Amino acid sequence: MFFIAPWVIGFVAFTAGPMAASLYYSFTDFNVLQPPIWVGASNYMHLVTDDEYFFQALNNTLYMVVVGIPATQVFAFITALLLNVKVKGIPAYRTLYFLPAIMPEVPITLIWAWIFNPQLGPVNAAISALGLVPPLWLSGPTWAKPTLILLGIWQVGTTTAIYLAGLQGVPQEMYEAAMIDGAGPLARLRQITIPLTSPVIAFNTIVGIIFFFQYFTQAYVASSTQGGQVGGVENSLLFYAVYLYQNAFQYLKMGYASAMSWLLFLIVMAVTLLSLYGSSRWVYYEVRQR
Repeated sequence: MFFIAPWVIGFVAFTAGPMAASLYYSFTDFNVLQPPIWVGASNYMHLVTDDEYFFQALNNTLYMVVVGIPATQVFAFITALLLNVKVKGIPAYRTLYFLPAIMPEVPITLIWAWIFNPQLGPVNAAISALGLVPPLWLSGPTWAKPTLILLGIWQVGTTTAIYLAGLQGVPQEMYEAAMIDGAGPLARLRQITIPLTSPVIAFNTIVGIIFFFQYFTQAYVASSTQGGQVGGVENSLLFYAVYLYQNAFQYLKMGYASAMSWLLFLIVMAVTLLSLYGSSRWVYYEVRQR
């Protein structure tokens, strides 16, 4: 108890304590400058019945979860397969590919916004040079979220590294036995690689769900480049965490923001539990005999 006391004190002071306080504030009208006033469940009722931006922010977030997770996970898995090939200079390739994952998110998002700038960006310049009509990217509601998903795909180095570790744990003798039996590359991928790396796939998927439900930094920075309007054009980048930040630190509606945070906590917990329950149907765990 003496050795774990620093962790216990830190957990109570910086995690459990603030969580309990936010749960209390979620049932109050609290603007930081004045004492909280108990209002019961009115914050939660207003969220789901009267707040027009709540469901828009939730829909934007669900879009990132439904579209962003498959896109990033598939790309990371394919890249891990390529980085698992034994070729000359593969450590350098792995290092170069991992670099975007450790770059600061704010400047990278600003650079990304410049690259996809409709008037000055090199991407639209190249598209126009081909005689095509380029999209507005972050400056339009249609392509704003796909542009951020492209940024997420570019920064999946950490996810790729986890997949690569899982791929290197697959026994090589299983591939050799399959090749002797005449299995081709696709058959080996379907029957050996994917089943034996399914625990890693499940882990990365659940981590991705939690990440995209709390998607904030890239969306906030990207929307700030569109005339300083938080939420982007037509609120196309108004994600749940961005809207929570607005209520808490711009409108000083701390009680309302606390209710949003607890509702988000319940949503993420429910989706995570469902994912864990569903993963038992397709995740393969090897049982080793002693």
